Amino acid sequence: MSIPQSGGGPIESYDDLAAYLESGCKPKDDWRIGTEHEKFGYCRDTQRPLPYAGERSIEAVLTALKDSYGWNPISEGNHLIGLEKNGANISLEPGGQLELSGAPLETIHQTCDEVNAHLAEVKAVADRIGVGFIGLGAAPIWWHEDMPLMPKGRYKLMDGYMRQVGTLGTAMMRRTCTVQVNLDFASEADMVQKFRVALALQPVATALFANSPFWEGEPNGHKSWRARIWRDLDAARTGMLPFVFEDGMGFERYVDWVLDVPMYFVYRDGTYINALGQSFRDFLKGELPALPGEKPTLSDWADHLTTVFPEARIKKFMEMRGADGGPWRRLCALPAFWVGLLYDQTALDAAWDLVKDLSAETRDELRVAASVRGLQGKAGGVSLRVLAEEAVTIAEMGLKRRARVGAGGLIPDETHFLAALKESVETGKAPADELLERYEGEWAGDLSRIYGEFSY
Repeated sequence: MSIPQSGGGPIESYDDLAAYLESGCKPKDDWRIGTEHEKFGYCRDTQRPLPYAGERSIEAVLTALKDSYGWNPISEGNHLIGLEKNGANISLEPGGQLELSGAPLETIHQTCDEVNAHLAEVKAVADRIGVGFIGLGAAPIWWHEDMPLMPKGRYKLMDGYMRQVGTLGTAMMRRTCTVQVNLDFASEADMVQKFRVALALQPVATALFANSPFWEGEPNGHKSWRARIWRDLDAARTGMLPFVFEDGMGFERYVDWVLDVPMYFVYRDGTYINALGQSFRDFLKGELPALPGEKPTLSDWADHLTTVFPEARIKKFMEMRGADGGPWRRLCALPAFWVGLLYDQTALDAAWDLVKDLSAETRDELRVAASVRGLQGKAGGVSLRVLAEEAVTIAEMGLKRRARVGAGGLIPDETHFLAALKESVETGKAPADELLERYEGEWAGDLSRIYGEFSY
């Protein structure tokens, strides 16, 4: 979840909203890669989730990272809720999931080094206090009541509202984890092409990274239960955005959709003011019930943009949001997949050719199929495994053409980060399939073994 935005001046006209998004356009030489990943923390002896405070807690982990590795604290009221250093942030998801929002970096080699350094720091402080961290798309055993809500005003407001607009919103907040990558665009036309490819291929990412086959202690009948949760969360702010594929798509069309998404809050002087269900359009007119007579700033608009949750999202950059949290190799594989597809024009054109004839109905059906059956899913005559194989091949070609060297020039490009995905398309198995095989085989139904064998 995002931290409050700052630094935005007054909104003078409706045009400022699209201009804010368009200001993110960058020449290709300035494109960067920002990788985010979440993980569950737990007490090693009890395998119970971490509370916010105490000797073994989220607060203790954050404090140790701050004191041992020079991270700068981010607080809300009297609570330590995050850390910042060198353009990267460590933050808390609603149920205490620990998230690294990486700095904008030039290559996947760099972002993978960043992941390695972060996980090494987290493991070092976690080992000292008897804590572990595990990368999964959904908490496999814990129940809602087991997961404490973190002390952030945004989460308190969201928690109540989620109960009114869908059946699984609070489950998303407390018991799911994801890995995502944030990428740049050069122009409005470039944004539109990338956005269409990103949305159409999110089911492929869901299938390749499916890693949440357990829920409340047993198999749940899905390969990605996290993706299932997102399909029944809040229809007003989630989904595959069919309008993106229509004529006339651009920054203004996206603005119109976001303006119709009900608000959560307005952030003022360190406090989240309840604006649940209210309209940003009314805010623009100075008629927001939460702040009568006051008009929004660009910071308010930036905050509102963080409260929409489609499968891919636009801010001043583009977020790919369809993948489950997972093991180390796939934390680096996700940016490799999307960078290979979107940062090389030949690959981007090939990826668009791959999906341009899919109907809105088929795209939605593939989203469901990826959640339920992973790479074995099919819809509209389309096999997710075949589509994934073609997409990974295009991504590999894109990374070869990028030719970004690593290890002091010893590694010629970034293609080796796709190894886990190539293995998946060859075998037809995502991480969820391996977990289910272990559960039904050597674990003999003892799901507690997942912590010892799959933690970082």
